[in-house]
Amino acid sequence: MPSYNFTLIVEGADLQTEDAQNALFEAGCDDATFGAVDGVQFAEFDREASSYVEALTSAIVAIQRAILGARIVHVEPDELVTMSEIAERVGRSRESIRLLIAGKRGPGAFPAPVSHVQTRNRLWRLPDILRWFATHYDDEFGQVLVNSPENPDVTAMMNALLTYHRYEKSVDEAERRQLEEATG
Repeated sequence: MPSYNFTLIVEGADLQTEDAQNALFEAGCDDATFGAVDGVQFAEFDREASSYVEALTSAIVAIQRAILGARIVHVEPDELVTMSEIAERVGRSRESIRLLIAGKRGPGAFPAPVSHVQTRNRLWRLPDILRWFATHYDDEFGQVLVNSPENPDVTAMMNALLTYHRYEKSVDEAERRQLEEATG
C-alpha cells in the first residue's frame, strides 16, 4: 500500500498535552508527528492508504474525533506557490521560471497568477503549473511532475472546502446564496 506525506494545520484544542497525544495515538494517528511553530500547531503524516484522498480524509477525521475542539484549517504542501517555489518543485532556476512566466522562453501561455498580481510576491496554483509543464513538456519530466502521489488537485479542493466551512457561518445566508449562485 502506498504511503502519502502531508501536513495538517490545526487550530483549537492543544494537541501538545500528554492526554491529547494519547488520544491521538489511540485514534490511529501513530503515523504522525505533532508539533507547533510560533504557536501554529501541525500534524505531519506519513500515512499508508489506498489513495491520497483516503489518507487525507482519514487523518482529518481521526484528529477531529479524538480531540474535542480541534479543527483542521489547512493542508500542506500548499497548492499556492511563489516563483521560487515553482523553480524548486520543477527543478529549474528561478530565472528560468521568470522567463517562462514573462513569455520570453518556452511555449508561452504560462498560467496566470491567482493572487498578488501587481506585486513581486505573486502566487500561482500548483496544479495549474504542473498541468502546464505536463502539456508543454510532454516527456518524462512533465509526466513526473503531474503524477505526484500527493495529488495537488485534491489538496487544492480540500483547502477550498476547509476555507468555505470556516467562513460560511460568518456570511449572511442571502449573501452566501448570492456567492454560491455566482460561482455556479
